[in-house]
Amino acid sequence: MAGFYLFAAAVLLLPWLGIDPYFITVVGVAAGLHIILAVGLNLLMGYAGQISLGHAAFFAIGAYASAILTTRYAWPGLLALAAGLVLAGSIAWLLARPILRLHGHYLAMATLGFGVIAHVIMVQASGWTGGPDGLGGIPPLNLFGWVVDSDTRWYAVMAAATLLALWLSLNIIDSRIGRALRAVRGSEFAAQIMGIDTARAKTQVFVVSALFAAFAGSLFAHQQSFVSPDSFNLAISVELVTMVVIGGMASTFGAAFGAIALTLLREGLVVFEDYEMLIHGALLMVVMIILPQGLFVGIGQGLRRVLALVLSRQP
Repeated sequence: MAGFYLFAAAVLLLPWLGIDPYFITVVGVAAGLHIILAVGLNLLMGYAGQISLGHAAFFAIGAYASAILTTRYAWPGLLALAAGLVLAGSIAWLLARPILRLHGHYLAMATLGFGVIAHVIMVQASGWTGGPDGLGGIPPLNLFGWVVDSDTRWYAVMAAATLLALWLSLNIIDSRIGRALRAVRGSEFAAQIMGIDTARAKTQVFVVSALFAAFAGSLFAHQQSFVSPDSFNLAISVELVTMVVIGGMASTFGAAFGAIALTLLREGLVVFEDYEMLIHGALLMVVMIILPQGLFVGIGQGLRRVLALVLSRQP
């Protein structure tokens, strides 16, 4: 857990380092959301070896649950967030058994289809979602009387949420279910021979990954005060996969690194917004060719080799 404590220290110290407040409050909040999404997806892709191209749908479920319940029915934000988690988890559980029987590109196409269906519902169910124009007027998040209504407060909330997501992911990986997931990723047939209920393990991680995404979606809705279908399209699902792969699959901090890297890249290349998918695709190709294990893992391995070489040459 040493890496977790170092990351927590960096998150807590960042506002005191004299960095531009815009970078901390705006880019920092966006990076936090992406870390939660990427870490959750990494449990499914990196550790269980199951591809998903429709994860933005669960992100949308959490966002729209909070948006609709708080604006149309005056539910408290935390209660709406909990309802979004229950809804996303239930849908994920219903989908997991039939979808996760598939493998490879068949699984990718099935999850892609789910994402497309969710996006169509967001656009067509205008009475609930606002349709293509979206749904605005979402109230700020109220945490037991503490209203999150400023960029500074949102950074504090997102920092806490990000650290919670990392802590949960690390504990899941070190648990019995985490060991089962690694066995499934290595060989599902061998895992079954060892007595692992692979269907149950894959269902569990699919539900947990969906809960991470729905949690991030609820925070996103309250932070933006507006949601629309454009925020949850196929490009978002592809971007999440890119974050996990670029950072390094089967590495929690690799997923976090990939999320931060792509968030910074998006901010730095804002003038090339129309070519965002092209840039992401090119970056993914380059990383897969040069460092197929991901940037974070690859850089870490390289530094260890250099350190070992330096130490071996000392008298």
